[in-house]
Amino acid sequence: MSDLTEKKPVRHLLGLSGGKDSSALAIYIRDKYPEIHEKMEYFFSDTGAELPETLDFINELEKYLRKPIIRLNPVKDFKFYLKLNGNILPTAKMRWCTNNLKIKPFEEFVGNDDAITYVGIRADEPQRQGYISTKPNISARYPFIEDGKDINDIRNILRDSGVDLPAYYEWRSRSGCYFCFFQRKEEWVGLYERHPDLYEEAMSYEDFHKAHGRSHTWSDGERLEHLKLPERIAEIKEATRLRKIQETSKLKKNLMERNCESADELGCLACHL
Repeated sequence: MSDLTEKKPVRHLLGLSGGKDSSALAIYIRDKYPEIHEKMEYFFSDTGAELPETLDFINELEKYLRKPIIRLNPVKDFKFYLKLNGNILPTAKMRWCTNNLKIKPFEEFVGNDDAITYVGIRADEPQRQGYISTKPNISARYPFIEDGKDINDIRNILRDSGVDLPAYYEWRSRSGCYFCFFQRKEEWVGLYERHPDLYEEAMSYEDFHKAHGRSHTWSDGERLEHLKLPERIAEIKEATRLRKIQETSKLKKNLMERNCESADELGCLACHL
């Protein structure tokens, strides 16, 4: 008979959001650290409000990993917790969605087991903070920071694996619910043009609030019924185009300055191109 007091082995856990960093980390672990991959439990917290592209990507990633990705929240999705929270929509200041659909399911999944969670924060983003559990039995590791991997490495990992970036990166900058309040205006336009049914669903939440005397909007200071108007879409697309030109110009200027600062006595080649 085994000793009932025998301590369980430490669990190795990697949560996948459907975004580039956590996905690249799973691929990196599988290919570079097979001994950890063998013990790893991959999981995905399905909010019930995911983009189709996200769900498709998780399925493709599962094939590459050759291990199951455990789906959390099989029953209690966003609509369940929306009703539980009095039908009050989440905001950046009141993120009950993150707490109920991400943090709690994860901590319930771990229970009281000793666990190491692997986080995809990169070496080039020291200011970024991921979820840090307050539970003493859960510790975190940051393999990309430990191994000095930056955004270019992450892109290469995804490209070289054949998995590549999730399709939503063509029009969206982050993973998350289709109505995420952190979306930019142009990302709402992208949702409207690619998934009008989901856009209408997000708009219905605003309509419900309006009917009950609340002024909350998903997109800061603007109702979705206005944002989807053709003339408004044209304004947003033009503003986005101009912003990207400015960002590209600023990036080129920074690169030139860095090249000039590091140039030797022969001069900076970038100034003579």
